[in-house]
Amino acid sequence: MKATEHFKRSRLAEDRKWIELDWIEHVVANLVSEFVQTDGRIRRWGTVPELNGRYLRVVLLPDGETVMTAFLDRRFRP
Repeated sequence: MKATEHFKRSRLAEDRKWIELDWIEHVVANLVSEFVQTDGRIRRWGTVPELNGRYLRVVLLPDGETVMTAFLDRRFRP
């Protein structure tokens, strides 16, 4: 999985360091919803079975492969 330096630094934060890389890869491959921002970044949402169906948002760079950030999105509604 390709990732930005921003993503690597953000994984050190207490509220994000527990997010498994496998979960991110799962959401990228098995999305529930996708939105392309005006800057070309791609937001993908998906559920993670280990999180009891909660939604994880993964933001990719315009190349569609490089992860910029990932976090639980409590406000997302499909």
